Amino acid sequence: LVDHLVRSSPLSASEATRVVAEAVAYFAEPVQDFVRRRHTELRNRGWHNDRIFAALRTELATRRVSPPALSARQLRRIVYG
Repeated sequence: LVDHLVRSSPLSASEATRVVAEAVAYFAEPVQDFVRRRHTELRNRGWHNDRIFAALRTELATRRVSPPALSARQLRRIVYG
């Protein structure tokens, strides 16, 4: 993939390696970590939980390997314990 990116884009080998590593890390992030991270990001934007949990359900459904659908209650338990 790195070789392909180097051939087909203006990225250098080190830049392509970093891009691939970041993409792999993003998709390897466990659901609980993703939910907590995104909740914090959206909360920092001033969003309220109802809107955050709706957005999280949508985002989780579009992940490469999506988890089973989580309810607002399940998301709340991930965030707040």
